[in-house]
Amino acid sequence: MPSAASMRVLVVDDQQSMRLLVRDGLTKLGFTDVDEAGDGEDGLRRQIANPAQLVIADFNMPKLDGIALLRAIRLHPPTSKTAYIMLTGRADKDLVQKAVQFGVNNYIVKPFTVETLREKIEAVFGPLT
Repeated sequence: MPSAASMRVLVVDDQQSMRLLVRDGLTKLGFTDVDEAGDGEDGLRRQIANPAQLVIADFNMPKLDGIALLRAIRLHPPTSKTAYIMLTGRADKDLVQKAVQFGVNNYIVKPFTVETLREKIEAVFGPLT
């Protein structure tokens, strides 16, 4: 059972309001170490410089979309095992299959609740403490 307070999370989304919603949800779940990036390139730089145990990233972003970010994280040996949850407004089959092909651990469809966020994280890590 991982402790939410002991985990580092990186939230990557080009919409500041969505980053704030995810951060707020994570805070309610007990996470205290949350970093943010406004696009995939910045997210990749931050993940390489100071790896998080969990990346929650939007699919549709400028510079580097969520799939490209996932691929880059998986190809970089020090970050290749990072848990990755895709955040998207699209739940279409092709997107989900492509994300699974590149190693996504789970996905959240917008809009979401704090309880959904908890369920998706716990599906990857087990019950949070």
